[in-house]
Amino acid sequence: MDYQDALPYHDKLSEEIRDAAARLLAEDLGPGDITAQLIPMDATARARVITREACVLCGVAWVDELFRRLDVTVTLRWHADDGDRLEADQVFLELEGPARSLLTGERAALNMLQTLSATATRTRHYVDLIHDTGVRLLDTRKTLPGMRLAQKYAVTCGGGHNHRIGLWDAFLIKENHIAACGGIEAAVLAARRIARDVPVEVEVETFGELDQALAAGADIIMLDNFGLDDMREAVKRTAGQATLEASGNVDESTLRAIAETGVDCISSGALTKDIKAIDLSMRIID
Repeated sequence: MDYQDALPYHDKLSEEIRDAAARLLAEDLGPGDITAQLIPMDATARARVITREACVLCGVAWVDELFRRLDVTVTLRWHADDGDRLEADQVFLELEGPARSLLTGERAALNMLQTLSATATRTRHYVDLIHDTGVRLLDTRKTLPGMRLAQKYAVTCGGGHNHRIGLWDAFLIKENHIAACGGIEAAVLAARRIARDVPVEVEVETFGELDQALAAGADIIMLDNFGLDDMREAVKRTAGQATLEASGNVDESTLRAIAETGVDCISSGALTKDIKAIDLSMRIID
């Protein structure tokens, strides 16, 4: 997958990739890699990057940009693309160039790959669990600090869909917004006055709030921590008047049952905030 084809905000992601590569090198390299100085300046080497576990690859553009900034003479040969499934012990990247540069860039490159691949892998696992239900899996804003767009992209590599990117591209009226606005109807009406062409979503905790959100004309209604029976009832009551999103208590043990209630989509913060880095390794081969 090419990130420039994956997201409507790819221009912002392009900028983020450049900034991220600069930050990664700055925090790791500092004033200079003193250990790399053990190696003769003119020494060249080849290296392979493998995954120690099955995963979904994500992060190609970040690694390309990192080595472009570090040393343009380093050659990268990718044997997989973002979104591809990798098997344990599979070689998916080969590098060739100055030995110092390969070793200086190693950790920063692997850090980004292992994190984004973890998000893509978790997402693909969840998507596979509900692949035949027609339900869309959504991410949330519960992303790692400073990695919002990167993790949102990784979710798409895993077959998931993006919810809001931030606080600016959709209304999500939650409990505190409702209280501060004086009710669901007042909150939805205010949202329509502010931006008529922006989706309005309302989070509800009871059937009474569901009915109010429907009457107010919400585009999307988030069922917050509804039980399975209550979700099925909510689907009946809504009858297609709004998109229904299930949220809360979503994990691999509950995901399938939630999807089978008939909701339209399920959002999960676990795709981005509860991930375990993929075990990757780079080895010099000569």
